[in-house]
Formats: sequence, C-alpha cells, structure tokens
Amino acid sequence: MPLELGVWRIDTKLQKLNTEALDFEARLESILDQDISITSPGWMVIGRQVLTPHGKFIDLLAVDSTGNLVVLELKRDKTEREVVAQLLDYGSWVRGLRGEDIGPIFNAYRKKYHPSEPDISIDTAFCNRFGTKSMPDEMNGSHELVIVGSSFDASTERIVNYLHDEYGVRINAIFFRVFRDGDRELLTRAWLRDPTDSDEGVVSSGTAHGKIEWNGEYYVSYGDDESRSWDDACKYGFISGGGGQWYSRTLNMLSVGDRIWVNVPGSGFVGVGIVESESTPVSNFSIQADDDSEIPILEMPLVEPKFGHDVDNVELCEHLVKVRWLKILPKSRAVSELGFFGNQNTVARPRNAKWIYTIDRLKEKFGIE
Repeated sequence: MPLELGVWRIDTKLQKLNTEALDFEARLESILDQDISITSPGWMVIGRQVLTPHGKFIDLLAVDSTGNLVVLELKRDKTEREVVAQLLDYGSWVRGLRGEDIGPIFNAYRKKYHPSEPDISIDTAFCNRFGTKSMPDEMNGSHELVIVGSSFDASTERIVNYLHDEYGVRINAIFFRVFRDGDRELLTRAWLRDPTDSDEGVVSSGTAHGKIEWNGEYYVSYGDDESRSWDDACKYGFISGGGGQWYSRTLNMLSVGDRIWVNVPGSGFVGVGIVESESTPVSNFSIQADDDSEIPILEMPLVEPKFGHDVDNVELCEHLVKVRWLKILPKSRAVSELGFFGNQNTVARPRNAKWIYTIDRLKEKFGIE
C-alpha cells in the first residue's frame, strides 16, 4: 500500500499537524547534502549532481562504511516509473566505478558545493567519517539504489519489492514529509522497506535472478572506536552495537547457536564464534566469574571506559550479545583480502557469491570447519 504519514500533537489537546505545501523536494537535496545521516547514519555524501556519460545528473552519490556506493535520486516531478527507470540507468553506470573514478567525483563535489571547507582527500574524509585508519582495499564491490520523495503511489512499492525480491536488486525508497507546527517545520522520515533487509539481496553477476541461498553464517561488523574495544569483546566474550537503534537493532537477528564472523572495519576479519545469548542492553549484561557469580560488565576492568555511554537510554546505549569464541585474532593480524564481503550493518545475513567466497577463505585462514 502507498505510504502515508500523519503527525498529531498530544501535549495539550489532540491536534493533527498540517502537511507543509512548499517547494520541499527542491530543498531536500540541500538538506540531505547538509546531513545525510537523516537517511542513514552509515553513509557519507561524495557527489552531488554527478554527470554521467549519458548526459544525466545523479542527485546525490554516497558511500557507506564498507566502500559501497549509494545512489539517491529525488522523485521531484517525475512519475514513479520514470524515477525507477532513471535510477536503474544510473545504477548501470555506477556499478563500474572504482577508486580511481570516485576520488575525482569527491574532489569536484567539495570544490563546487563546499568551497569554504578545508581541502581534504576522500581518504581522509572517509577515515574521519567512519573512524577507520584506511579506506577499504576494494571500493564499490556492490551498490544500492534509493528513491527519495515526499509522496509515492502503490506502483512504487510494487516495483521496488519486485526488483528486490525477484532479482535481488538493492533498491529502496525513503519517504519524507514536512509538517508545520506554528512557525516551526517538522521533518519526518520513513523507509519503504526495512533498510537492513536490502543487504540480503546483493546481486552478483552470473547468478540466476540475483539470488543465492543464504549459507547460515552471519556477518558482524564490530566498530573498534571511541565507544568500544575489540580487546574487551575478546576477553569477556561478546559483540555489541550502540549509538542508536540503527546500529543495535540488527543484533536481534541473532539466536543462540548461530555462528558469526566478525569484521572490524578498516582492519579485517578478527573472530569467529557461536552466539550464546540474545541481545540485551549493556546494563543487563553480566560476566560469569570463576566462582560462578555474575558480575555486571560495567563493573569489569574495560579497555574502553566509554563503553557505558548512555547507559540509561535504551535506544543509544550499547547492546550486547554473548559469544563463545572459536578463534580470535588481534586487529594487527586481521584477515583482509581483495574481494571480501563487507557491510555497514552491525549484523547481516548475506545472500551473494562474495559472502560465500569470503567464508570459504576465512575457514581456511582460521582453520574452521
């Protein structure tokens, strides 16, 4: 069914807010360029009005933390079929872009749209944005297509779902709406599909209808940064995600007995283990001591003292899953090879040939059956 969204005030009396009728979609490109995190906190804008060889302009081009590109096309006054066709056309060009192509796009974008900001390379901007020491060895191993607009009809949902479910295309739509409350403008956002689902259908060339049966192995991205340490995860047996529901909710995909392969972005794969608990907020997570007593994780000596950030906020705090490690490596010995799978979500259930290849190689490197 087509998306529709309403907003009501309930602090005084029940009052529905009016939809703002203005040149919103004309403004939306600038709004997203200013802060792309309102669509996804795992993206960074690297291009705006990017000219393609076919004489068309991509509204916004972004990159995720694993080096995969994201094409965002604003609906504006185009019909649903027109914007989908245009987006697919852009995808056919973007899939061939590599590191040597992406750098010049970023440089042109910075000079035209942010001339007053410091002149930095895409490498520096990427590392600063995602807290890594280097960019991925392989850029744009896959790409994602996103329609952005303030209104969609039922055909958009049918087309997007068909392309995703039948052919494995990483395509989605974001629905923005502006409401007026007195002299204030309120921006709302909704995804047509759960964005965590879009990474399960990554297309690999040569696969029938883009579908590969999931092999039962989970991918985990563990951000070793100012809020968590891989050393703590190794010592106390857990993985975690926090800083917002976008980072923590995919942990709910895991069940006791699942096998996970852990990648530290910017370093490589560092561990494989078996899940031993469901996801829980950090305030509820305990470690079993030698005398079988339970000690809260936040009372243990931690390498990263900021691990207990936002402990009283269930949406922002760290969420943990207990893991029995089968094999762990320090970051200095992380396994990383050209062609390995990467993903911006904390947990993913990949269904593509790159993940199968990655698992086969990791089993050899880790000595795991």
